[in-house]
Amino acid sequence: MHKHSKSVEQERHEDGSAEAAQGVAGEVERLTAALADKEKEISELKDKYLRVLADAENARKRIRQQSEDSIRIQRENFLRDLLPVADNLERAVEAARTSSGDSQSIAAGIEMVLRAMLDFMKGHGVTQINAVGQPFDPQLHEAVDQTPTEAHPPNTVISEHHRGYQIGDRMLRPARVTVARRPEGGSPQDGENNGGAIH
Repeated sequence: MHKHSKSVEQERHEDGSAEAAQGVAGEVERLTAALADKEKEISELKDKYLRVLADAENARKRIRQQSEDSIRIQRENFLRDLLPVADNLERAVEAARTSSGDSQSIAAGIEMVLRAMLDFMKGHGVTQINAVGQPFDPQLHEAVDQTPTEAHPPNTVISEHHRGYQIGDRMLRPARVTVARRPEGGSPQDGENNGGAIH
């Protein structure tokens, strides 16, 4: 009778241990699944954070580029507005040189102002285009007239109506020029066959 009672107690103890082990295993499995979910959530949040960070950096670059473009355009517009003033000063210098009377001092004064203005524009990256004597280039020159002559090769710039200017590698204003062309009945020359020919 005592042995049988002890056997029942052992069975109860063993059953309890098995249930406890199953309970622990279930809890471990639940915690493992929860941990995997949290790791997935953290990974997704990290991806979102990196995307937001990249978007913010792209936005900063875009705003900086737009700001730089705006400043460049405003500067070019300002300098372009100065060009007619430089044109008038050049004409005034030429007129003073060719007139009689006490014009040399006037020409010298105007030249000083013109040089100061050109130096100012040069300080902002503006350079003059030297057109006279050069082959006509539609990227640099705007032809307003053609003159038949044998003194210059065809398609050569022979005079300027106003100077051209560049700012860096960008055209601020093309030079307005007169271009030589072959007189009627003259012999063809190589200059007419270049890529800058005017038709």
